[in-house]
Amino acid sequence: MQSWSVYLVQTADGKLYCGVSTDVKRRFAEHCSGNARAAKALRGRGPLQLVYHFQAQSKRSAMQLEYRLKRLPKSRKQALVEGHWQLSELEQQLLELT
Repeated sequence: MQSWSVYLVQTADGKLYCGVSTDVKRRFAEHCSGNARAAKALRGRGPLQLVYHFQAQSKRSAMQLEYRLKRLPKSRKQALVEGHWQLSELEQQLLELT
């Protein structure tokens, strides 16, 4: 079974992009390259920084976390990046709902 991760990439202008992948290092390299496999939202916004990643328990969990993260205010995402908040807390809440 593949391990899935949720990650945050910060653009040069400070915006945060959230995504999921089985290989965060490869996916980040794709984003940095700016080629057709890079997210359109990140093209031309470099240099990019991988500021956070979290290994989820499953693909479903990773996708649910990504959905929730994308709806959080930037201040909450920044708290996650700075270590003031743990994504595992949100994942546990999601697991309890299923």
